[in-house]
Amino acid sequence: MTAPTPAPSSGPPPTAPTPTPTPAPAPSRGGHWIDQWDPEDETFWKEGGEKVAHRNLFFSVLSEHIGFSIWTLWSVMVLFMGPEYGLTPADRFFIVSMATLVGAIVRVPYTFAVARFGGRNWTIIAASMLLVPTVAAFVVMEPGTSFGTFLVCAMLAGVGGGNFASSMTNINSFFPLRKKGWALGLNAGGGNIGVPVVQLVGLAVIGASGGPRVLLGIYIPLIVVATVLGARYMDNISSVKNDTGAAKEAVKDAHTWIMSFLYIGTFGSFIGYSFAFGLVLQTQFGRTPLESAYVTFIGPLLGSLIRPVGGWLADRYGGAKITLWNFVGMAAATAIIVVASMRESLALFTTAFIVLFVLTGLGNGSTYKMIPGIFQAKAAAKGLSGEEAAAYGRRLSGASMGLIGAVGALGGLGINLAFRQSFLSVGSGTGAFVGFLAFYALCFAVTWAVYLRRPTAAAEASAPAKEEKIQLSYAEV
Repeated sequence: MTAPTPAPSSGPPPTAPTPTPTPAPAPSRGGHWIDQWDPEDETFWKEGGEKVAHRNLFFSVLSEHIGFSIWTLWSVMVLFMGPEYGLTPADRFFIVSMATLVGAIVRVPYTFAVARFGGRNWTIIAASMLLVPTVAAFVVMEPGTSFGTFLVCAMLAGVGGGNFASSMTNINSFFPLRKKGWALGLNAGGGNIGVPVVQLVGLAVIGASGGPRVLLGIYIPLIVVATVLGARYMDNISSVKNDTGAAKEAVKDAHTWIMSFLYIGTFGSFIGYSFAFGLVLQTQFGRTPLESAYVTFIGPLLGSLIRPVGGWLADRYGGAKITLWNFVGMAAATAIIVVASMRESLALFTTAFIVLFVLTGLGNGSTYKMIPGIFQAKAAAKGLSGEEAAAYGRRLSGASMGLIGAVGALGGLGINLAFRQSFLSVGSGTGAFVGFLAFYALCFAVTWAVYLRRPTAAAEASAPAKEEKIQLSYAEV
């Protein structure tokens, strides 16, 4: 007898169970490599990704912080270099200019080193390299050493400037777009604090009648500590690869160069003034090394602390809006500095300079937030959405960050060379500040014209839909 065939069920067909999202994996502590990383997945992020990202952020900040201290070490060294060293003010401005130049140039290879070696692995290499300029300066730092030798040591210290680029590229990969403004601002701000910290330590050493070798001796073991902790607690993301196509596309994209220009106005100002502030006080106002050191650190400190706030404000109100009005504030502070310089008012000059430092830090955070937002807007204009749009934004913003950071840092070189020429020509920094004022006005105009200007009704009617869409979306960057 044949068994009866069961009657088909009249109920709804069974549905397949919903797959359980894979939590963020704990990387092998032996290899320190993470093979799966998807921070845009909120479940992934909450179930472990956030903890891993924050751990890497902390130790990245530590290494970058030491890197900034070594990069700007010569802003303190030149305060020790009195008449017995046989250097003119122009010589000392040139020394710090060369440290700035090398720090800007090495940012480009440092950006690509993260994908080549891994974020953790390159942090170890970059941190250990800081021993070279520190030990070299420890050996030669005494009267009678030639100007050329000091120049070489300052150029070696420039490797510390590259740590910023590799650290920002690495942390950019760990955080989702909605958290990038805060994370990149905190990462950069924590690194920037290395500038006032080395100046504070220098103040303590000068106040205790110590020599420059004491300052250098303090930092040598700190470099070793940062290297060891990075090796122990940081991770590499295996999916981060150097995308030569993305690099070429970023170089060809006009927004990479526009943002580089704006970053000259914010970070270039911050790093340039960090090197020059003490020298300007000494040269223009006759301050002693100790008197200069008492105030030199305040501006970089406040500028560093405010940087994450700039990122947070950009997350909330839009990076372009914050950047635009920040340039207004920078121009106003610079105008006050010009007046104070002409009237030889030390109190007004110092107060306005510190305010200018604060605004450079705020602008640092807002401009860096704009970068991923711009490329996300371009993805939307191309018709991309979801993970595809996020991947496009990460790809292009990561490729452009190193170049933008390098070009922006060159602003520090320009500032110190401008001060050098101004003191050679007119005996004060007034001429340089007038030039900076004009530059900030130009930065304001570029920010408004490219990212905030709304098209007129006639332009909207005649513009292609895609062009209109991308222009309007930039206003929310």
